[in-house]
Amino acid sequence: MAFFTDAVDDARIALQALADRVEGIAHPTLRLGVTGLSRAGKTIFTTALIHALTKGARMPVFEPYQSGRIARAELQPQPDDAVPRFAYEGHLEMLGAERRWPSSTTRVSELRLAIRYANRRGSLRTLTLDIVDYPGEWLLDLPLLNMSYAEFARQSLALARAGVRAEVAAPFLAAVADAPVDGPADEARAREVAARFTDYLAACRSERLAMSLLPPGRFLMPGDLEGSPALTFAPLDVPDTPARANTLGAMMERRFEAYKNAVVRPFFRNHFARLDRQIVLVDTLSALNAGPAALADLERALDGILAAFRTGRNSLVSALFRPRIEKVLFAATKADHLHRASHDRLEAVLGRLVERARERAQDHGAALDVVAIAAIRATREARVRRGGHELDAIVGTPEAGQDAGGHVFDGEEEVAVFPGELPANPDALFDPSGTGFRGLSSSMAGEAEGDVDFRFLRFRPPSGIGDGPIPHIRLDRALQFLLADRLT
Repeated sequence: MAFFTDAVDDARIALQALADRVEGIAHPTLRLGVTGLSRAGKTIFTTALIHALTKGARMPVFEPYQSGRIARAELQPQPDDAVPRFAYEGHLEMLGAERRWPSSTTRVSELRLAIRYANRRGSLRTLTLDIVDYPGEWLLDLPLLNMSYAEFARQSLALARAGVRAEVAAPFLAAVADAPVDGPADEARAREVAARFTDYLAACRSERLAMSLLPPGRFLMPGDLEGSPALTFAPLDVPDTPARANTLGAMMERRFEAYKNAVVRPFFRNHFARLDRQIVLVDTLSALNAGPAALADLERALDGILAAFRTGRNSLVSALFRPRIEKVLFAATKADHLHRASHDRLEAVLGRLVERARERAQDHGAALDVVAIAAIRATREARVRRGGHELDAIVGTPEAGQDAGGHVFDGEEEVAVFPGELPANPDALFDPSGTGFRGLSSSMAGEAEGDVDFRFLRFRPPSGIGDGPIPHIRLDRALQFLLADRLT
């Protein structure tokens, strides 16, 4: 596993780790990273976690809470003055008053909780929980630190020319063909190719394709770097020899290196390298919607995400100077879009997706688990009679514009949906023989959407959020894995 750092980064990380540990002697602190790829529900999970700990929830599996050992949890001023605060109150207002899901995470944010609890001997203690919420796409940038521009270009173009990506990549690939590497360093040409590259990445992330492996991550969430040279590059067909000075290839290479130094390296040094625990939220259902190519791409992305983690059991030296992530939880979100009979099957699909990653984590002494969750449950279950038979259904309010069998929902209508069942053996979804399931991406070739195997609607948040405990599925199990051992 590569560590993506140089000597200067190593020194800075060691000094920050030492400062964190010295502070932790007086005030025990756990830094929990919350991440996931686009639309996986990072903001929803973090909001639900904070609400459950501070306002209460039904959490029978979370032992410190169920046994009454947690006295209270309170919001505290966040530790890093230069990092935006996680907008918990605003997100809760949006969920409750507007019944609208918060927008996707596009930057790092933090929030601190002080958890007052009784240990198993009855003594009162306080654990400071620092929650670091960040986009999962940024994790996929970390391997770029070990790549040359030529390596990045070759890998990116190989992906763009293969499988279901090729059709949406056509305008970008045409722009690459018109951009000679040895041509003049022309700003207009660079901006044109970079724009086509960004359009291609956005098309790959659409609901129909649901691709996950889409570095560089900041191209789809540029923030205050939008339009900067560091985000105005693209992969070109480069030769094995270095680009000549003052050429388009040299310009692209220089900007690629600027992206690594200005964007990727500071994220790794200032945030990622300081985490103790990590949860990775995974929108497995969107990949199933899209089809086999999206599921295979998600598998590669998750493998790359865990390869970026420095996992393992901490020794005294590593805890002081080079901390490792001791626990990683992969969570398949939106379990409420399925009947509970399929929750274990959704968990099994995610377990199959991270199989290689789990083996690598265990080799380093880290604990890795998978769980199917809905941090905020948007549906309820029901038995519905149809054609003389009773069927398992879920009931909820689909978002406006969602389509089922030609019926377009208005965002107000409640409906009972028969979500179907996932296969008992997840290997059936990874069948390389070509007899696997079909998804929305197949309809690009002219096939009807009704022929796809899975079609999951998106539902609005339930009514009444903010008035009391928020309904969830297995949030308590996630907290038991991530926090319980630090509350003993």
